[in-house]
Amino acid sequence: MCIVTRESADDDSLLRFVLSPEGVVTPDLARKLPGRGVWVTLSRKVLAEAVKKQAFALGFGAAVRSDADLPDRVGQLLRQQALSRLMLARKAGKAVSGSMKVESALTKGPVAVLIHAVEAQPDGCRKLDRLAQPKTLVSRAFTADEMDLAFGRPNVIHAAVASGGIAAGMAECIRRMQKFEDSDMPPEAAKGSQ
Repeated sequence: MCIVTRESADDDSLLRFVLSPEGVVTPDLARKLPGRGVWVTLSRKVLAEAVKKQAFALGFGAAVRSDADLPDRVGQLLRQQALSRLMLARKAGKAVSGSMKVESALTKGPVAVLIHAVEAQPDGCRKLDRLAQPKTLVSRAFTADEMDLAFGRPNVIHAAVASGGIAAGMAECIRRMQKFEDSDMPPEAAKGSQ
């Protein structure tokens, strides 16, 4: 149950937080850290409200420190989590980059995730989007610099991740990141093109 909205939801719609030994509110994205946890709706706005209203102190029943930059830190952690999955997919040979390689991947086999850099030109995105299957997650969540870092080379604008376990985990990380940043987004939009 969210400590702010008091609404019950499944784990995928919530963020878990624990207390460090120093009494600092700590995000637990993997939901594996020891100790009693409290939950907050997967939303930047709701998390900011939790910090502002000192909901963590009530949730933990103790004096805690929740820094004002907690929503920014969580947003960055969610982003890093998704990017690390992209790096893992590349290292496993499941991700390709470059317009021609992405186009080839889309025509040859199932692609679970299609990523366009924020800076990508609309014409190039539309051309590749037309080749994507209905279940393909299409995202513009990352900058070209972030994609360059994930692929270990410059000028990465388009990328595709083949279907499989790595892609499923990555797609879920991207959806969670996007939902956190835009909690007013309808659920169907979170699953489709961004």
